[in-house]
Amino acid sequence: MSRLQTIYEQNMREQDSNPWDIYPRPLMQRESFISLNGTWQLFLLEARKKGRTLCRSERLVGDIRVPFPPESPISGIEQTLKKGQHWIYRKSIISPRLQEGEKLILHFGAVDQVCHVRLNGCPVGGHEGGYLPFEMDLTAALKEGENLLEVEAEDDHLPEYGLGKQSLKRGGMWYTAHSGIWQSVWMEVLPENGFRSVETYADGAHVTVRVTGAKGMKKLTIDGQTYAFSGESLSVHLEKPHWWTTEDPYLYRFSLENKTDKVESYFALRTVDIRRISVSDAEAGGTGRQEQAYICLNGKPIFLHGLLDQGYYPDGIVLPASPKAYGDDIAAMKRLGFNFLRKHIKIEPQVFYYECDRQGMLVMQDLVNSGRYFFLADTVLPTLGLQRLITHRATMERKARFEADAGKTLELVKGHPSVFSVTIFNEGWGQYDTDRLYKKLKEEAPEMIFDSASGWFKGHLTDVASDHVYFKRVRMQRTPKKPMLLSEYGGYALQTPGHVFNEDKVYGYKRFGTGEELQEGLEKLFEADVIPAIRRGLNGAVLTQLSDVEDETNGMLTYDRKVLKVDEDRMQKAAQRLQEVFRETVGC
Repeated sequence: MSRLQTIYEQNMREQDSNPWDIYPRPLMQRESFISLNGTWQLFLLEARKKGRTLCRSERLVGDIRVPFPPESPISGIEQTLKKGQHWIYRKSIISPRLQEGEKLILHFGAVDQVCHVRLNGCPVGGHEGGYLPFEMDLTAALKEGENLLEVEAEDDHLPEYGLGKQSLKRGGMWYTAHSGIWQSVWMEVLPENGFRSVETYADGAHVTVRVTGAKGMKKLTIDGQTYAFSGESLSVHLEKPHWWTTEDPYLYRFSLENKTDKVESYFALRTVDIRRISVSDAEAGGTGRQEQAYICLNGKPIFLHGLLDQGYYPDGIVLPASPKAYGDDIAAMKRLGFNFLRKHIKIEPQVFYYECDRQGMLVMQDLVNSGRYFFLADTVLPTLGLQRLITHRATMERKARFEADAGKTLELVKGHPSVFSVTIFNEGWGQYDTDRLYKKLKEEAPEMIFDSASGWFKGHLTDVASDHVYFKRVRMQRTPKKPMLLSEYGGYALQTPGHVFNEDKVYGYKRFGTGEELQEGLEKLFEADVIPAIRRGLNGAVLTQLSDVEDETNGMLTYDRKVLKVDEDRMQKAAQRLQEVFRETVGC
């Protein structure tokens, strides 16, 4: 495998900077922020049975650069955790001076899969599941001056937890596995009677701000206008409302404060819903009209010209060397004319969603699949047309974990105006009780548009009709009552010399020899397949994919993000052509 290096890693090493030294929670920021990223000591713990006795032994592996997983080059370790082994992270932290009633809260962006945390040898908390943030209160175990923080992480890649695209046997569409800490670790001082959570709900020109904690009088300031309130929520009418769109992603900034605390956040005014619209009947030669369901942004049908976004990088594997990489990826895809990303089987740090909010990139968030994947039943046979669900058995433990994580994922992303949709299952992988889960999650987040089964194996209940098409022409069946979404297609591969992770293998669904050939192939795909589908009611399409990932060379960008493989002007013109045909079809 080639060692690819991004400009973000190069800059970080040259500047010797503390990685990811930014506030990790853009929807609720306060001034007290202590980053614990940077150098930790990493130990490897092994447990062996000798008779009936369990013997634990540990050895120092070396210094690790947090928050990057130990398997990644930029972590300084590049070592895979084996079954039965645990990582132990240790770092000395200095206690801030706490005032009466204040608490010191420790936050983790994500630790894969199970972790236990100790401060000065005292257990202070733990977590199960590898993709979601969590926190714990350190106050009771804290002492003045220096404190020893320990994080013990285990990861046996158990299918009872969400795994995503990682695999211990990487290759093809499976990527290098990761373990341990892989997002920011940080602390903040929570004041007495401080704000515990902040949520916003926009409805037309009104916004409602809801809080927990912070009892008594509070002040809400939006764009310089201050409102006082004493309850848990306040609704405000906004004069001359400024709507959020993909072309003009306006964000309202606001602050909340009381006598002891102040936090800052933002929201956007936008609506996303499904509406039935009378359109020209292309199958009848355009002479008649029929109703078709479309996803609408602010009441107007929108064509979702999208990309599959895996969120992998050669420096940190599941985390780029700098959060700037997210913004640059999104900006590059906006310049190509895309307005939509499907975040594929992975949950990102919140700064990713903030960049989508800020730049006007809509997001469909996949839940992270759990359960075992069966290539023949879940992909090969359905691709060939056998699309009757082969039921997967899900243990009660797996169901409980998946459904709990699904609820937490909704809580995490629903405050971001860019996130409008959620995929429950992808291509049958781990799929069970589809209709029940749709009803459960729809009750928890009625504002979200749910794709219950992306690709095939559809249940009766879903908000969109979703298909994957790779090895044949796009011939989606019209579904007048549901928006039609081509949720994966393309997968056109091109190797770029000097920017390839695995020179011996090209993984993609159609191969090209030059950038010009790739560009022509994409233009032909848009013209011959996507445009006719738009005229038959297609609402959106997700091209595979934003960047190359390890063996996969089917990205618009190379894996190291140094080469854009397509022509920016021609891609922009192709996107404009798709949007024009869509507007002609829906009559707006």
